[in-house]
Amino acid sequence: MRDMKFWTLVARGRASTGGSLFALLMASSLAFAGDDLDPAGERLFSNCKTCHEVGEGARHKIGPHLDGIIGRKAGSLDGFKYSNAMRAAGEGGLVWSSETLHAYLQKPRDFIKGNRMSYRGMADEGDRETLIKWLEAVSASEPGAPIDSVAATDHPARGFADIVLAMEGDPDYGEYLAGECVTCHQASGHADGIPSIVGLPRDYFITALFEYKTNVRRNEVMKLRVANLANEEIAALAAYFAGLEPQ
Repeated sequence: MRDMKFWTLVARGRASTGGSLFALLMASSLAFAGDDLDPAGERLFSNCKTCHEVGEGARHKIGPHLDGIIGRKAGSLDGFKYSNAMRAAGEGGLVWSSETLHAYLQKPRDFIKGNRMSYRGMADEGDRETLIKWLEAVSASEPGAPIDSVAATDHPARGFADIVLAMEGDPDYGEYLAGECVTCHQASGHADGIPSIVGLPRDYFITALFEYKTNVRRNEVMKLRVANLANEEIAALAAYFAGLEPQ
């Protein structure tokens, strides 16, 4: 299996870089580094995947991408609309390290009062240590795909979403439609068990709604909410929420 992984990555490197030695060496290092990753860390990260991406081509979702998280100043990534509380924490000197991530993941809303993260916390110290070590290994670089790039993902909802992504949504119409959304999602951008959609990237917002429509995502309440939304309405909602600033 290791040999197969190696030669698959080599072939991809040749196709994308013209067979450069650098690409081959990178493919080799990635193949063997993957063998050293603790699968328990990846399992723990499954709780984070709804809101965050990490690894090559990671994008902002409900939360910012996590590549290069170790050593990064809090609230500092371009292209993501952080809460005022998170930006203030970074401006006050908070830098993400294994120690600060331990404290944050234990109780995010206690560690940074007023931040928007809906996750209530990971109580087990050993689980936090495992997750942080895995995250540190996976997030060693900070590529971060462009905010509007969705080509890295391929799923049944993509074809439908592409149609709406090509449309220019009317944010004023989106504001009119948003009343139903803010019965659950707080208009302030704060989160209380339900993820914030304030400032959510347009491409992610649109794709997520079509994932509910096509049963890729399983939340029954959301499936009912989006079932009858027309393309123009989805585009308008995406334009409206993407333009909001979290408080």
